[in-house]
Amino acid sequence: MESTQIEQQGGGGIGAVGRAAIAAALALVALLAVLVLTGDEPYTVKARFQAATQMVEGNLVQSGGRKVGLVKQIELTDDGQAELTLELDDDVAPLREGTRATLRLASLSSIVGRYVDLQIPEETPGSPRATIADGGVLPTASTTSAVDIDQLFSLFDDKTKRGLRDFIRGNGTLYAGREAQARAGFQYLNPTLIASQRLFAEVNRDTPLLQRFLLANARLVTDIAERSADLSALIDGLADTTGAIATEEDDLSRAIARLPDFMRRSNTTFVNLRSALDDVEPLLEESRPVTPKLRRVLAQLRPLAQTARPVVRDLSRTIRRDGKDNDLIELGRAVLPFRDQVVATKVRNGQERPGTFPTTAKSLAGSREHLAFLRPYAVDLTGWFDDFSHSGVYDANGSVSRNALTVNAFALADGVLQPIPPALRDALFQTTASVSQNNRCPGSAERPAADGSNPYVPEGFDCDRTQVPPGR
Repeated sequence: MESTQIEQQGGGGIGAVGRAAIAAALALVALLAVLVLTGDEPYTVKARFQAATQMVEGNLVQSGGRKVGLVKQIELTDDGQAELTLELDDDVAPLREGTRATLRLASLSSIVGRYVDLQIPEETPGSPRATIADGGVLPTASTTSAVDIDQLFSLFDDKTKRGLRDFIRGNGTLYAGREAQARAGFQYLNPTLIASQRLFAEVNRDTPLLQRFLLANARLVTDIAERSADLSALIDGLADTTGAIATEEDDLSRAIARLPDFMRRSNTTFVNLRSALDDVEPLLEESRPVTPKLRRVLAQLRPLAQTARPVVRDLSRTIRRDGKDNDLIELGRAVLPFRDQVVATKVRNGQERPGTFPTTAKSLAGSREHLAFLRPYAVDLTGWFDDFSHSGVYDANGSVSRNALTVNAFALADGVLQPIPPALRDALFQTTASVSQNNRCPGSAERPAADGSNPYVPEGFDCDRTQVPPGR
């Protein structure tokens, strides 16, 4: 009986252990099933396009020029849009809000060349963007469909298609035998497009101004359309002008042949201008405080500009006038031989000799210090000629100027101007005249002004400020 009880207890213990093992095995199987069925699934997002022509499952998804996924499925939505399921790699998942998808054509020869290009916005430091959940949707507002060349041509009517065909054939005739030149010209197309892109980007920065410009152009086109008769006459005149230009085919060909050299020189000029603008920028910065004052000056100059019209008209006639040998242009042509004498190098007495101007410049180079010393005295010299000279005199050699010193030999006594007796003149001269003043400063031809503006003593200039004219 004891043996039977022990066997029953032993059998009950083995049954409990077995049930626990079976339960653990079932839990492990369930966990593995969950991991297999739900774990490590790829990140997908749906992108809706207005059209996905010739896109197939398996097309690449790229971002920044590298593969980041595949097109797993293409479906048609209820509203007639194409919905592409994109399976993306982990390095771009999850996508940030603001991501755009564009269908692009790497080539027109195969549907394999079509792919989806993702433009993922950059992460803003301190302000992270929200992300698109797994299975989220990019609406058509965030996508761009590709435009096939066939769709483009289908927009044209028969007349336009014939015109386009004639245009292409005409270009083929135009460039026949000049393919190498055309190919060399197309090398400049990409830089031109890049420059145009930058230009349009700058124009688009001021959107209100651009809108006003477009509205003004729209009004202009409307006004032109209302005068269709005048426009027809203008087009007829343009046709005549074009025909006249066509008759000058040889001259036009020569002009076009010179155009590449001209464009190269222009390009060099603009490149040099860029560095010049960098040099001008400090000048503009320094000129900024003066600009408001300059505006007032220009406003004051406006009446002068209006009254100067007759002067400008007369000056224009002086420069160019109908007739022969009666204007400055004809004078300039007459001076050309003189220019050869004074500038060009000539052979004289069997030797090459420089012109007058180069010789004079070389001579003046040795007198630079003397001229620098005399330059501040130019005002005194001008005043001396003004006070002690008499112009308007002619002799056999032409116009002359006479200079003479004068001494006042009269005295005012009792309201009567009487001559000074000869016996007193020497004594009067000794007491009133200043002599031995041979080291005056510039501007000392007059008594010193109250504001101290004269005499003028340049830095490092050797002169005596006390040597000034007598008097008060």
